[in-house]
Amino acid sequence: MKDTIITARRKKTELITLLVCFVVSNLLHLYAIIAYHAPFTEMITSIFYIVIFTFVLYVFWGILRLLFYGMQALFKKKSRS
Repeated sequence: MKDTIITARRKKTELITLLVCFVVSNLLHLYAIIAYHAPFTEMITSIFYIVIFTFVLYVFWGILRLLFYGMQALFKKKSRS
């Protein structure tokens, strides 16, 4: 089995991606609080839902990246033939 190495640059990219997902989750939650006139204390009390939604967004973004790069690699292989 081949050993793989995860570079520091890749780790940094993934952490930044996760941070962006967390910020987007918080902004969506803030929008919902404002739209439904809920108290702002809900930002703190529902942090676990925000974290869960962050990971859902991260997984969804990972699937989209996997599909995009997979299709890109597939078309590069076909054009070489």
